Amino acid sequence: MMKKSRKGWAAASCVFLATSVVTPDAQAQERLLTVAATDVEEVDALRRFNVYLTGYTYWDNTPPGSAEIARPVLRNKAGGTGTWQSPITIAVGHRIENGRQTLDYPAGTRFYLPRLQKYAIVEDVCGDGATPQNGPCHSGYNGHPWLDIWIGGKGVSAAEADECARRITAVQPIILDPPRNLPVQKGEIVGSGCKVYG
Repeated sequence: MMKKSRKGWAAASCVFLATSVVTPDAQAQERLLTVAATDVEEVDALRRFNVYLTGYTYWDNTPPGSAEIARPVLRNKAGGTGTWQSPITIAVGHRIENGRQTLDYPAGTRFYLPRLQKYAIVEDVCGDGATPQNGPCHSGYNGHPWLDIWIGGKGVSAAEADECARRITAVQPIILDPPRNLPVQKGEIVGSGCKVYG
């Protein structure tokens, strides 16, 4: 009689376990699907919310006429094309207490903006001075978190960049920690015509 190798027994055990799983009846399956759907809805409710979104440009950045950022993650300067692989830099409110800076959303947090069809990543802060927590970026706008997305604008005038910023400014939906497969209109916001969808 041939002995089975240890590897052979392990494979056989896996097959046995896989074929011996009890299939739940229709009612049990329906209960499982209802629980799963509820969980997804609860997660979606936590991940989808409205923000007040503004845009900052090459011309009104700190310092003006630059693409400097405070919290580099994927790059050393503000940028991005809005895809999952190249999300656009977004600035968030922050506070400074006892000399320590804390961002409202940690550096590296990803968002998806359906109205712009762009992904964004936290790489900058919104609000200057020793007490940024007293400014609008940290305190929000009419009960909504305030986020400020990089729109670029080095290749256009300051007035054109400002017009683009005004065009995208609004209370709008955002998705925190989004899936990777959402629709994207690739390109710098100013460079792609400051388009909004929906």
